[in-house]
Amino acid sequence: MPPFNALRVLNDAQSQSNITVTYAGNGEIQSTGANPMGRESNERTYGSLKDGDKISDKHKRELGRIRSSPTFRLGTLFTTSAEKPWRLLWLPFSILMLLVQVVRERVGATPRYSNSEPFSGESEQSNCIVFFPTNGVGLGHFTRLLSIARRMKKADPNMEAVFFTTSPTLHLLREDGFAAYHLPGRKEFSNMEASTWNSITEEMLSNVIAIHRPKAFLFDGSYPYRGMLNAIMRRDDILRIWIRRGSFKKNAPNVPMDSLDIFDYLIRPGDSVEPNSDVDETNNPTIHCDPVVLLDDEDIVASDVLKSRLGIPEDEIVAYVQLGAGNINDISSDISIILGVLHDAGVWAVIGESLLGSRVEISDFPNVRILRDYPNSRYFSSFDFGVISGGYNSFHEAIMFSLPCICIPNSKTGMDDQLARAKVAEDAGFMLVEENVTRPRMKNLVSNIVDSEYRQRMVESGNSLRKPNGASQVADHLSRLIFKD
Repeated sequence: MPPFNALRVLNDAQSQSNITVTYAGNGEIQSTGANPMGRESNERTYGSLKDGDKISDKHKRELGRIRSSPTFRLGTLFTTSAEKPWRLLWLPFSILMLLVQVVRERVGATPRYSNSEPFSGESEQSNCIVFFPTNGVGLGHFTRLLSIARRMKKADPNMEAVFFTTSPTLHLLREDGFAAYHLPGRKEFSNMEASTWNSITEEMLSNVIAIHRPKAFLFDGSYPYRGMLNAIMRRDDILRIWIRRGSFKKNAPNVPMDSLDIFDYLIRPGDSVEPNSDVDETNNPTIHCDPVVLLDDEDIVASDVLKSRLGIPEDEIVAYVQLGAGNINDISSDISIILGVLHDAGVWAVIGESLLGSRVEISDFPNVRILRDYPNSRYFSSFDFGVISGGYNSFHEAIMFSLPCICIPNSKTGMDDQLARAKVAEDAGFMLVEENVTRPRMKNLVSNIVDSEYRQRMVESGNSLRKPNGASQVADHLSRLIFKD
């Protein structure tokens, strides 16, 4: 059976009044009628892009965009002045004020002017949620929404979870049978202007919403794309939710002022540090929860599984190493220094190779193995300690599954304040934090953490940081909120 193809469904939608698709439990699509595999299936009827409501909505979006443009607003000033000549005296001042207003809108200092009509479609909503995780430095946004979608799907097997994402890891959704649409990020295109990419985003996301007719839209990302905001701002018929962490750097760019008000709810996943105050500058209801991770305790595999798979002797000390980018064969790089120190200490290293990065090549370290899986946390029982960056996923997974770590925060992230997050675990005694990796410094840290009694004290100290999985909390709350009828 061929895999789900987003473009194929979009094309079919343009040529038919509706589409009926039967989902098998493995993410494949079967034709309507008898289920040849004898499995239970869920028949769905999809909307069409040729419906009058959809065509009218597209025209209204375009008309609203024109009416809200600086050029149209400037033309309105001239037209009004021509109709009432006495206003010509104030025209230079009005133009100057408009110029200032437009500049403030562009830099996010004031909400963008909008002259769009609200959505007035009559299509019945389906039992569906559209999830939009962005593609950041790692898989944090993607993983949070996947963890929530899994739990909501488990509670309601008839719910359709549809992912629309800039992340290239769509194959990870196949295991759960989630349909997905992929739009590459703007930086994947050579010299594409932001306005062009946002227009693509707006049109494609609007089509996805028109076809699947969701009851809710969940966004997880640090910065809201203008194209996404344009696609959902008129959709008061859909519950719009932004899952937004607050541990941002002090110099991180501010989000557009109007973006927060477009959403009906904010969800604030817990973190080790207090969130920045700017997120609270909204009148929208805010839902707070504990840190969100993908797995629970029962999902962790036995400690001998990974060692057997990678050919590591059972009684050896094993470290999990996941720092993100880095050239192992560059002797001056952090990861090369770390592997050298671990090798000298007689510790085996398992490198968690990022699904978003290039393949890792190992040549000088016989006691190093590569793990390219997702999520790697399912094997945490196989490791004695970790050497990780301070990303949200790795950090909270280490705490959740009691893996003592040496933490080397990544200072080159756009908005995520990894150092502030890691310092909380260091103060609690659960992590050893190092900002400047040198061979002497790493040798000192490794000499401490290879001691089993030292690691046990770290684990005991980390118990104070361990909290329930916020994914289940969010899934339960959203299920009541979205499907309360």
